[in-house]
Amino acid sequence: MTVPQIWAGVDIGKEHHHCVVINAKGERLLSRRVLNDEAALLKLIGDVLTLDTDALWAVDLNHGGAALLVGLLLSHDQSMLYITGLTVHRASASYWGEGKTDAKDAFVIADQARMRRDLGRLRPGDEIAVDLRTLTGRRTDLMCDRTRQINRLRAQLLEIFPPLERGLELTNKGPVVLLTGYQTPAAIRRSGVKCVETWLRARKVRCAADLARTAVEAAEAQHTALPGEKLAASMVVRLAKGVMTLDEEIAEIEARFREHPHAEVILSLPGMGKQVGAAFIAATGGYMDAFGSADRLAGYAGLAPAPRDSGRVSGNLRRPRRFHRGLLNAMYLSALSSLRSCPASNAYYACKRAEGKGHKQALLALARRRLNVLWAMIRDGACYQAEPSVTTAA
Repeated sequence: MTVPQIWAGVDIGKEHHHCVVINAKGERLLSRRVLNDEAALLKLIGDVLTLDTDALWAVDLNHGGAALLVGLLLSHDQSMLYITGLTVHRASASYWGEGKTDAKDAFVIADQARMRRDLGRLRPGDEIAVDLRTLTGRRTDLMCDRTRQINRLRAQLLEIFPPLERGLELTNKGPVVLLTGYQTPAAIRRSGVKCVETWLRARKVRCAADLARTAVEAAEAQHTALPGEKLAASMVVRLAKGVMTLDEEIAEIEARFREHPHAEVILSLPGMGKQVGAAFIAATGGYMDAFGSADRLAGYAGLAPAPRDSGRVSGNLRRPRRFHRGLLNAMYLSALSSLRSCPASNAYYACKRAEGKGHKQALLALARRRLNVLWAMIRDGACYQAEPSVTTAA
């Protein structure tokens, strides 16, 4: 890659950005406050390229208010670097003056991009990865809403039909579907087991016979109609349908994840389900070229310890302070899940426990080991294969 002739640092804001352009000597060629608007940003890009077409851009934010600028720069085939806000803040202390302005921050961003060679480049994410980033961010809100809806559903059902509330596991789909059609003891008794089972099977509910039997047994245990039953039953229907709507929206994440070219490779690794796989794609983009090695990916996930040595003290390691929390969470959960289905993960976990590590430490070590495997799988486009057992000849 050729060395740029000018560096453009942009301090990102919600309504306005500030751009400072410097040359190889660190001299300011342009300093401008610009509105976060397509026409204004296009004019800024044109003016910068008029100074020199060989430009390198640097920003301190890679999402949110920076999305429009990043998109326009990508459409103009411009190279970009990402400098974290914390890095800019710490670097500012080494520049002259104690004041803080957008112009100074933009200059620091441009100057750091000019001097440093360890900054990460911004690469265009594919459409699926961008969608998954949006959907996984929304999933947290959806799961909280779903929990609230189920709690309200339980409370409402408890007021009119305690035996049924006690017998149903409302976190599963089948019981929620049942409540959209049957809410009162009298209605369930009138229909009977066969009718309720047929109704559930028509809606593709698993274990319909067991669920129908549980509902009828609960109905037989209560023959008293409580006050306000009619209105409460209608509220139960609304809440149950609300839970089903949330489930459909959550399922969009799984459907979109399936469309990614690496989905099958990721799912082949034991413990990597569709939700965890979607979180992995959202955090990394699904392509390992941006990381270069499994070690760099592990550092990004917070699974690679950082040294903390000074003087005669050496060999101290600690968790890095800057890492992707979502990726660490995904790999931790997948490692925990793999213990139930993967003998290789179980053996590695047992080995770490035998070394004296605690449960959490052993799981983090397993997550790091699995991240190395996943990185190699995606790099080679190969699905996971359990290591065959070696038998000795008689």
